[in-house]
Amino acid sequence: MLVKINGEDVNLSEGSTIKEAIDFSKAPYDEGSIICLIKGKKEFEKNINKYKLKTPKGSIIIEMVESEEGKPLIDLWKKQYKEFENQSIRWTSSMEVAIGPIVTDLKPTMEENSYKDGDVLLSLSGFSNESTHIIIAKENHSAIYGVPEFNKGIFARVVGGRRTVRLLDSDDDILAVEPVIERSSVTDSAAVSDLNTILEEGNQLFTYVMIKPDENSPQSAEHLFSLIENGNVSVDYESNSFVGFYSLQSLGKPPEEITMRKRGTVTVRNTGKGIGKVYIYREDRVKSPYHTTVAYVEKGMELLDIANSNDKITVKSNPERIMTLAMTQKEAEDYLNSIGIIQEKTGDIGDDGLIVEQNPELSIDILKEGKVETKGIKKEELVLIDLYEDKAPRTTWYFKKISNLLEKPIGSLKVHFAFPGMKLSMFEGNGKEAKGLIPENNPIGCVEAGKIGVTNMSKKNVGLIGVRFENHDEFGPTAEPFNGTNIVGKIKIDLKPLEDIKEGELIYIKRLDK
Repeated sequence: MLVKINGEDVNLSEGSTIKEAIDFSKAPYDEGSIICLIKGKKEFEKNINKYKLKTPKGSIIIEMVESEEGKPLIDLWKKQYKEFENQSIRWTSSMEVAIGPIVTDLKPTMEENSYKDGDVLLSLSGFSNESTHIIIAKENHSAIYGVPEFNKGIFARVVGGRRTVRLLDSDDDILAVEPVIERSSVTDSAAVSDLNTILEEGNQLFTYVMIKPDENSPQSAEHLFSLIENGNVSVDYESNSFVGFYSLQSLGKPPEEITMRKRGTVTVRNTGKGIGKVYIYREDRVKSPYHTTVAYVEKGMELLDIANSNDKITVKSNPERIMTLAMTQKEAEDYLNSIGIIQEKTGDIGDDGLIVEQNPELSIDILKEGKVETKGIKKEELVLIDLYEDKAPRTTWYFKKISNLLEKPIGSLKVHFAFPGMKLSMFEGNGKEAKGLIPENNPIGCVEAGKIGVTNMSKKNVGLIGVRFENHDEFGPTAEPFNGTNIVGKIKIDLKPLEDIKEGELIYIKRLDK
C-alpha cells in the first residue's frame, strides 16, 4: 500500500504499523515525540476553507461561504479547482472579473440575481456547462450569469487581494490555485497516534519538523540550535496563534532580522520580560521589533498545529549546527571535511587535542566563510564538573549562563583572583545577571575541597564564583559566610593542577556525563 511519510511516497506491506513505517523509511523520530496522522488527501482537503489564486499582478485569497445552500458548489470547487490553473482572465468590466472556462456538470438558471462586492460565483456563460467561469464581483450589482440553482452561484468571498482583482485585465492568466493551509485545516483532520496504529492506503504520516535558519540572524540561529541540540523540543505554551518554547528564557540575543511573522515563522524574543523565548507561528501576525526572525518551518507544520503543552516534538534543521567543541582535532577534521569546511588547527593540534574554542563561533558565519579555526588543549586539562540542578536550580542556571554551558558543550571561566597560599580561586561573574540570586543550597558545617560556590544576593559581591582546594568550616568558596554562599556543584578531577592557575587565565569546563 502507498502512504506518505513526511511528504514522501512510501510503499508498505498491508497492515503495517506506524512504528514499522518509521523503521522501514528511516524517518527522523525521537522516542516519546508526538506523531501526526492524516487519513488522506481527500479527508485533509475536505477541511480546507481558503484558496489562493496566483496571478502576474499578485494573489487573491478566497474563503468558502458557510451557507449550507452553497455546499454543492463548494464540493465541485474542491474537486475541480486545479482546472482553473493556466486559465486566462476571459473578460473584465467595472462590475466583475471572469476566469475560465472549464467544463462542469452544473445546470444553469436564467434568473437575475444581486451580488455584493467580493462575491465569488460559478457562472455558466451562454447557459452552457461547457463554459463554466469564475466570476469575482468588483462592486454591488445585479446580473444574469446563468448561475446554478444553488446560493445564486456564490461559493466563496474575497478575503485578500481586492486590489489585485481590480488590476487584472484580459492579458493576465491564473498561474496557480493552491489551498491555504491553516491550523484548523490540520486539526480537523489529524490525530495524535501511538506507534501501534495500523496504517491504511493513502494515509499521511508526519514524524518530525524541519526548520531552515535565517542567515540574516546568525546569533539568534545559534540560540535556536541550542534549543534543539538534543533533536527534540518540549512545548511550554500553545495558543491559536503560536507554539512557545521557553527553556532558554532570559538568555538574550541582540535584534537581527525582523520580518512579518507568517505561518511557520520561528522567532526569538529579543527584549523585555520574555527575552530568549522561542515562538513558532500557527497563524500570520504582523512584524514586531521585539521578535527576531530566526528560521522558517520547511516540513512538519502539521505536528506544530496539533501539539499541546508538554508534548515533545522531533526537530531537525537544514543546515545543521556546526559545533566542534568537545571533539578531538581528528574527529573535527573528519567532520568538517564531510561538510566542505576548511579546518585551521591551533593550540594542541595533535589528533587527540580536545577542541575548546572555535572561531568563528557561529554556524552561519562558518558556512559563509567556509573555514573555522579550532583550538585544542590536552584532555587532562579539561575540568569536569557535577552541577546540583535539583538542589540549586537558579544558581545552576546562572552558572551555566556565565560559563556558556547553556549553549555549548564546553564552557569557560576566567580567573578573577588566585590565592595559592589560601587554597582558593575565584572566577568572574556578572552582578547584573546574578540579581535575584536567592540563597539556596547553603553549606552546612563544612565546605569540601572542590565544591563550587556562588555568592548570593545577600552579599555585595553577588554573582562571584569560587572554588576551594581544601576543606573549610567557616567560609565558602568565595570567602563569604555560609549564609551568603550557594553551592552549585563540584569539580570531579584532581584539584592540584588548578592551584597553579593565574589571574586572567581561562579554565575550560564540561558537565560530567551521567
